[in-house]
Amino acid sequence: MAILGEESGWAAQASECASEQGKFWEYHDKLFDNQNGENQGAFSKDNLKKFANELNLNTTSFNQCLDSSKYEMAVQEQTQSGQQLGVSSTPTFVINGVPVVGAQDFNAFQQIIEAQLKQKQ
Repeated sequence: MAILGEESGWAAQASECASEQGKFWEYHDKLFDNQNGENQGAFSKDNLKKFANELNLNTTSFNQCLDSSKYEMAVQEQTQSGQQLGVSSTPTFVINGVPVVGAQDFNAFQQIIEAQLKQKQ
């Protein structure tokens, strides 16, 4: 999902390209380690390709995937889906249609889950 503009979309697509090589989480961590503000250049396509190289991905495949915008529609669809559920920031979780916004402790999740389970009875 990409909610912070063009670079956010490219980063989401790049993550999918890294996933093709079994490196989603490594790439995810690299993105979080290198963020420096919304659309400030940290996630330019050149930087995203540099991150792939630093993670020893097959850069030919990665670059072709990113340059082709292979995952652009999927990212747009995920973004629209999230927006319809009320997601406007991260982290946001949706539990049985109930949005949980922001970093929450275990008890907050437990209360929502238990309330949703009671409604199903």
